[in-house]
Amino acid sequence: MKESRGDRAFTVFNYIFLTAVALIVLYPLLFVLSASFSNPQHVISGEMWLWPKEFTVEAYEKVFKNPDIINGFINTVKYTVFGTLLNVVMTICAAYPLSRRDLKGKGFIMAFIVFTMFFSGGLIPTYLLIRDLGMINTFWVMIIPNAVAVWNIIIMRTFFQSIPHELEESATIDGAGNFRILWSIVLPLSFPVIAVMVLFYSVGHWNSYFQALIYLQDQDKFPLQLILRQILIQGQADDMIQATSESFLAQKLSVEGLKYAVLIVANLPMLMLYPFLQRYFVKGVMIGSLKG
Repeated sequence: MKESRGDRAFTVFNYIFLTAVALIVLYPLLFVLSASFSNPQHVISGEMWLWPKEFTVEAYEKVFKNPDIINGFINTVKYTVFGTLLNVVMTICAAYPLSRRDLKGKGFIMAFIVFTMFFSGGLIPTYLLIRDLGMINTFWVMIIPNAVAVWNIIIMRTFFQSIPHELEESATIDGAGNFRILWSIVLPLSFPVIAVMVLFYSVGHWNSYFQALIYLQDQDKFPLQLILRQILIQGQADDMIQATSESFLAQKLSVEGLKYAVLIVANLPMLMLYPFLQRYFVKGVMIGSLKG
């Protein structure tokens, strides 16, 4: 079908508009990256606005020489890997039974689960519960309290319901049990939604700092985001600069460079993960959200 003049004009407008939006979104990212490799004096004075000015890696050297940041990075990787693994397993274990037609009372169970999306005990009762369970200032306090998300259960359950029921019936006739059906049929067909769950949960764990702020006490257990919060907000970058031998301006320049460097260090792993899962993102979310 031949495009009309209005269709061509609309297409050109879309390309121009989306290109402008992409540039608006990408510029802050490029600015932070360039600022982390620039002389902080040029950044503060406004001379650097796109590309690095007076290229330097001094800020990154200070970041990677700081033991707190390295330890926080390792802690965050641990919390993210083990937390995401537990999240995905728990979500699958909850979503698959709720997607089965032969589960009695699944409507009541689902309503009970959804109820928790709108009502919770609050921060203080939750803290008292975690304290009584002995998880304060432990590794598990960063993983178990958020072991599963109700919204993700709904998405995965709906995705499981979109899988043809005849496949499960055929496997049942062949003598397969529930675990065999889940492992050999359902999960291989559910890779898109599993990839989306991995992305959702891993980003949540990687960016989490409030839970650590409330429940963790020892700095050697702090995740990277909490360490960066101390540097960026509380001004605790003095440990990485020689305050006795530098002027106030030099200290300010050093802290300014550190801010951009630690932002790149904190966000780079998630930016590297997203391209590998992006092709499954739309498919997994749309199928899990709209069907059923």
